[in-house]
Amino acid sequence: MQQPQNGVPSSDLPPLKWQKSRRSNPSGNCVELAELPGGGGIAMRNSRHPEGPALIYTVDEIAAFVLGARDGDFDHLIT
Repeated sequence: MQQPQNGVPSSDLPPLKWQKSRRSNPSGNCVELAELPGGGGIAMRNSRHPEGPALIYTVDEIAAFVLGARDGDFDHLIT
């Protein structure tokens, strides 16, 4: 599979197992992540617009974000 580009419509991706955070709420204020086949990275989409564009990240990029969030690097954005 050719690496999809950022902003690709989610409907153009192969079937994926999308996952939300347990912290998401019933209002749909969350994003969903899915592993691309063959280790091709991680797709992210807005859960309120599942057919909308998906952003594609490498595993290393997602790891840097998750670890930074865990360390509190982005806390100032939600206070």
